[in-house]
Amino acid sequence: MSIYEKGAAILEEKFGNNKDNVLGLATIALNPNAEGKPCPVVRDVDAYYEDGAFYVMTYTKSLKMQQIEQNNEVAIAVNFEWFTASGIGENLGWVMKPENAEIRLKLRKTFEAWYEMANNESDENCCILKINLKNGIININHFETLIRMDFLKKEASLEGKEV
Repeated sequence: MSIYEKGAAILEEKFGNNKDNVLGLATIALNPNAEGKPCPVVRDVDAYYEDGAFYVMTYTKSLKMQQIEQNNEVAIAVNFEWFTASGIGENLGWVMKPENAEIRLKLRKTFEAWYEMANNESDENCCILKINLKNGIININHFETLIRMDFLKKEASLEGKEV
């Protein structure tokens, strides 16, 4: 098994299998700071993980989606799980679009404890954000092992102890 395959298996074990994950999701503010430089913005979101991507139920008119529309580069940190990554945010559109049917069912199952209360599927602004991972670092046992993942090339490198 390659290092990339081992890393992918760790991610699936930690975040997959219908687990409701809490991520810190960072975007870039719509307006620069006083010096004209971009400003990061971060918030917690619930996310479903599958095959190198996290999925988030959200609202098209939300500030995060407006920011992603302007600059789709995002960063994430999975709370208390020692995984950080950069990626591309993609608005998959209205949750009820036929092409979203399969992922919608997975999201409903994963978030069933609060899904109905938090989402109005009849509102066409109720959407799915897909975070396509580009690069990430899995930190095992507080820097004992680092797996640096390149999701685009499907390659990884290992620093520290073998996993």
